[in-house]
Amino acid sequence: MRYPVSMLLFLSLVGALLGCSPNKSRISLFNGRDLTGWDTYIGPEYDSLTNTWGNIPTGLNLDPQQVFSVTEVDGEPALRISGARFGGISTLQEFENYHLRLEFKWGKEKHAPKLNDKRDSGLLYHAVGAHGADYGFWMRSQEFQIQEGDCGDYWGVAGGSFEVTAIKKDSGVYVYDPSGTPMLFNEKSEHGRRCIKNPDAEKPSGEWNVAELYVLGDSAVHVMNGTVVMVLIHSRQLENETLIPLTKGKIQLQSEGAEIFYRNIALQKINKIPAALGI
Repeated sequence: MRYPVSMLLFLSLVGALLGCSPNKSRISLFNGRDLTGWDTYIGPEYDSLTNTWGNIPTGLNLDPQQVFSVTEVDGEPALRISGARFGGISTLQEFENYHLRLEFKWGKEKHAPKLNDKRDSGLLYHAVGAHGADYGFWMRSQEFQIQEGDCGDYWGVAGGSFEVTAIKKDSGVYVYDPSGTPMLFNEKSEHGRRCIKNPDAEKPSGEWNVAELYVLGDSAVHVMNGTVVMVLIHSRQLENETLIPLTKGKIQLQSEGAEIFYRNIALQKINKIPAALGI
C-alpha cells in the first residue's frame, strides 16, 4: 500500500513518540534462529546409579544431547536449556558498562542430581578465564542467581568477589539491606559467597520473569521485574589469594538440572546508572 507523503511523516512522528524507532545502541544477543554468537560447554556427567560425578567434561561446542537449543514458546522464539547436563552457554564477546535485559520462564523437566531441589539456572556476568573453573562447569564470574525463590541473589563463582551492604539474620544468612554494613562476599570471605536479594520480586514458576542487570565500572545492580533487589560494589576476582579488578567479561547462562527458557536477550551500553532506579 502506498501512503501520501503527509501520512508517512505522521507515521514516522508517531513511531518516534512511541519509542518505535530502532535503537542503534541496543545489541541483541539471541537471534531467535540458532546459537550464533555463543559457545556451549558441557561439564562432567552425573552417574545416577553411583551418585557420583565423572572426571571428563564433554567440552566446548560439543552438545550431542542438545542441552542448548532454539525452540518456540508462547508464540515466540526462545533459547531452551534442558538442564540434563551441567554446563553453560556463553557469549563469544566480552562486555562492560551495560544494561542487560532478558526474560525467562521455567519448564517442567528436572534432572538428577537435583530432582528434589529448586529449579536452578543462573545469569553469570564478567565471566573470564577457563570454562569449567567452578566445579568443572562454569567460568569465573559474578552470578545474578536465577533459582526458584532466590532470583536476584548474588553468588561469587570461582573467585568472583563483590561487596554488598547487608545484614546477618539469626539463621546465619546475609541479606541485602541498603542501610546495612558493607560486607565482602567470595569463596574465601568469612561471610561466604552468597548474599540474598531483598525484596522478593519474583513471579510464580511458569510465568515469564524479567531480569535486568546494570553494570558500570566496578558496580552492579540486580533488578527483578522492575524492582531493584541488590546493589553491589567493588567487583573483583581472587587471583592467587589477591583481589584484582573484574569489570568486564562474557555473559554465561547456566544449565543446572532444570529446564528453562530465555528470550529477548539484549543489552545496551550505558555511561551512568539511570536515576529512575532510585539508588
